[in-house]
Amino acid sequence: MSTLNDVLQSIRPESDFTQSTDFLEDGLLDSFDMVALVASLDKAYEISIDGLDIVPENFRNAEAITALLTKYGVPRCS
Repeated sequence: MSTLNDVLQSIRPESDFTQSTDFLEDGLLDSFDMVALVASLDKAYEISIDGLDIVPENFRNAEAITALLTKYGVPRCS
């Protein structure tokens, strides 16, 4: 199973997500990246993230994304 960092690096390989507490504010992810990230998370973890959950608050940092994945039954994936 891919780690969350693996999935993030596949979206933006030049970015260091481990040093950020707010991916959006720090410019590591934009709205297009969020769409790509949702698709990658869906594929990596064999889930389908509901459109209502695709909001910036759920993608601000690794903790927020992990909480979202947990909601969909994905075990801790950091």
